[in-house]
Amino acid sequence: MLRKYPMDTDHFKNITLQQLEALISLVEEGSFSLAAKKMHLSQPALTKNIRNAEDYLGAPLVNRSSMGISLTPEGKIIYDYARRMVKLREEAKEKIDALGVNTGGNIYIGASTIPATYILPRVLSALRSNHPDITTYIKTADSEDVMNMVLAGEVEIGIIGKSPANKKLEAQELWKDRLVLAVPGNHAWSKKKAITIKDLLTEPFIVREKGSATRDFMENYFKEKKSVNLSQFNICAELGSSEAVKEAIIAGLGVSIISVYAIERELQQGMVAKIPIQGCRMERNFHLICRRNFDFRPFHKTFLGFLEENKYLS
Repeated sequence: MLRKYPMDTDHFKNITLQQLEALISLVEEGSFSLAAKKMHLSQPALTKNIRNAEDYLGAPLVNRSSMGISLTPEGKIIYDYARRMVKLREEAKEKIDALGVNTGGNIYIGASTIPATYILPRVLSALRSNHPDITTYIKTADSEDVMNMVLAGEVEIGIIGKSPANKKLEAQELWKDRLVLAVPGNHAWSKKKAITIKDLLTEPFIVREKGSATRDFMENYFKEKKSVNLSQFNICAELGSSEAVKEAIIAGLGVSIISVYAIERELQQGMVAKIPIQGCRMERNFHLICRRNFDFRPFHKTFLGFLEENKYLS
């Protein structure tokens, strides 16, 4: 006879994985004795596992007769879910075991515009050739948003144009970058060897949006090194990406200070020209960031190794 529990008490949650495995073995082997042998249990122990599960459920799981055993309607439901649960446990073990031996995996990256658009595609192409089992997912945003994504766990790794101040983040220098004054290829300055800051302040100037590491760096550089504030520039537009800035330069809207990575192709084609500013050399580093104590898997380390190997300055 099944043990009766009060109706307001949920004993279903007390069913154990061993009891479910006992039911699976009983169905697969067709008898209590064979099921007990498969599970390395005594027959009374296996019978007790089935009985306890039935008590917790409040209904029989198995019909017992001289013809053998069969599942009750409740037993069929429990058996189906029990098989799925055991399968999930096996899959979890396989994935955990694979972490120690495989180099493959998925990597979630947040990157600011310059590395996401102009640097990472080259690195990922080389990575793919050597490690096709590593898949990368990249979200592009300005540096501030990338830092927030890393902190929130939306991405595992960030690549941005400035060193973060937040102590919850670790950072290391990755690639060097140089910011240059870019003008249309047919601009009056395109043949000049250099221009002065005074010249620059009179020309229509395109600036990146707030939150952009390029804008922050440029603004701080002129303020600290040259005692020039952004308000002194003849700003004609504020745009939200390096691509937009570059297209605006080509269209003749104005000039701007931009990463040399962003205009490599256009420089070769003569669509833009880079003009030195007397007494100015603006160089910065891109930084790789992650949460402190982030658990790097083997495929993360492989990816980071590729980033290290692809350090260069245009």
